[in-house]
Amino acid sequence: MRAHVNVLNFGSESADSDVRDPNRISTSDPEQLAYFSAVNGITERQARELIRKHGDNLAVLVKEARRLRELE
Repeated sequence: MRAHVNVLNFGSESADSDVRDPNRISTSDPEQLAYFSAVNGITERQARELIRKHGDNLAVLVKEARRLRELE
């Protein structure tokens, strides 16, 4: 008999309790902020400032990070 595998869970119990919106960035999550900063070539301080100015929408923040990099 084969074991049933839930492909949506990927074996992680924390996946059930993770309700974060993947289209939003949170300044209260240091790992998420660090990842966003690294991927977009800006500092965490710059990322926090962008979130403060433009909100937490990922698409908007990526666009603004790109604009910020072009200014430097």
